[in-house]
Amino acid sequence: MKYIHEAAHWPKFVWDYEHITTILGRVRNHQGVLMGRMAAMGFALRAEALLHTLTLDVLKSSEIEGDILDVAQVRSSIARRLGMDIAGLVAADRHVDGVVEMMLDATQNFDKPLTKDRLFGWQASLFPSGRSGMHKIIVGKWRNDSHGPMRVVSGPIGRELVHFEAPAAVRVDSEMKNFIGWFNHPNQVDLVLNAAIAHLWFVTIHPFEDGNGRIARAITDMQLARADGQKERFYSMSVQIRKERKDYYEILERTQCNARMDITAWLEWFLTCLNRAFDMTETTLAAVFSKARFMEANPVGSINERQRMVVNKLFDGFAGKLTSSKWAKMAKCSQDTALRDILELVKKGILVKDPAGGRSTSYSLNET
Repeated sequence: MKYIHEAAHWPKFVWDYEHITTILGRVRNHQGVLMGRMAAMGFALRAEALLHTLTLDVLKSSEIEGDILDVAQVRSSIARRLGMDIAGLVAADRHVDGVVEMMLDATQNFDKPLTKDRLFGWQASLFPSGRSGMHKIIVGKWRNDSHGPMRVVSGPIGRELVHFEAPAAVRVDSEMKNFIGWFNHPNQVDLVLNAAIAHLWFVTIHPFEDGNGRIARAITDMQLARADGQKERFYSMSVQIRKERKDYYEILERTQCNARMDITAWLEWFLTCLNRAFDMTETTLAAVFSKARFMEANPVGSINERQRMVVNKLFDGFAGKLTSSKWAKMAKCSQDTALRDILELVKKGILVKDPAGGRSTSYSLNET
């Protein structure tokens, strides 16, 4: 089998320009609608959406590699580094902090050049102990293939199925110089397409002993941030790749295990996956969007501060049923005042009375 990096014209990728341009146009339009919608939100809601998106991005990028991180630690680590004042911050271990640092450096400093040392720092941050699981690995350096060729395999030991073999270690330094030079110098290709090309190119070189997938996704996010022209991230390619992991690995294998330089199929998959990531934003940020609509419909002064505070808690995922006694406790007011507040919101159509009545009377947000 001849791999794509063994082709005579590697890495001069080609694609069906007309076909990809048509798909890219739809993606760019969808992207513009989403970014416009987020820009219309207030600062507090954008910050909330940003924290939610970045948390999911870190969690799902690690999950693709089988690394399950603690949600609260990831959220707290991101909030601290972005200077966000949120409740319930917890301490994060070195591994979580390292993953967060890499992702934030890629997206918050997207306008800075990509360098060899920067990539070394990212990879070292993923493995602060110098180990991947129980195994000691090369950290902060290119791989050396001392344990044999770098291969992507599956199956039991002794009967592994080789899906792909990366370039030999002696090629890595020159290959990465070429890649970094291309990445840092703008060309005539749309930046969203460059994100797709960068992802494929980097994982094909597979320059590190471990961490290549997560770093490839960080590079992708960095290039997408350049395409957006802003540090705020409101969609996650990693979340969508995690949902479509089987298809992701299949299209990568088909592209890498073919000496032709035509990457049309890869670009099409990447762009349609990105478009679905925009759609997924509607689901993952549903509560934020609902809160934005509420704030727009109920400006300051239309409801009192107690009402606004409790309704915010409901949007944020209030645990259990809302009763007048719980309202009184949260708002630090009498139960009579709590009931008046609730009934006013019911009259305005913001709250609805739950079916059960009597002593168990409770209320919920009106979702209609």
